[in-house]
Amino acid sequence: MSTTPSPDIERAIDRCQQTDVTPVHLNADALDSTAPEYLRDLKHEFAEEGFQPAELTVTGCFDADCSLATQEEIDRIRGYVRAASFLGAARVTISVDEVANDQKVRPALKACAERARRDGVTVELDAPITLE
Repeated sequence: MSTTPSPDIERAIDRCQQTDVTPVHLNADALDSTAPEYLRDLKHEFAEEGFQPAELTVTGCFDADCSLATQEEIDRIRGYVRAASFLGAARVTISVDEVANDQKVRPALKACAERARRDGVTVELDAPITLE
């Protein structure tokens, strides 16, 4: 059982104030890097222009029935989850067309989603499998 208190979302919403910021949806392919220096500069530029990244979409490729390939792809996706957290995006959508072996991919995606949750990011999966 967690000793951290659950957030009171209603209380937080009641204290919200509107701001003049436009939420934007980013495609991971549009990022030149996931390096902290690049992301810091990008975040600054977004703020200067009045934009706030709200969602990041990543295209995953799990068409090989290979544990090593699955791990490499999850590591790549995890880098984008970290980037989303750094940029302040609340959600990462992982889009996958084909899954060669769901018994290898599902646990890897579940672990990635759990890591995202710990970083304050929600993962949505657009794939032929679910996380359950």
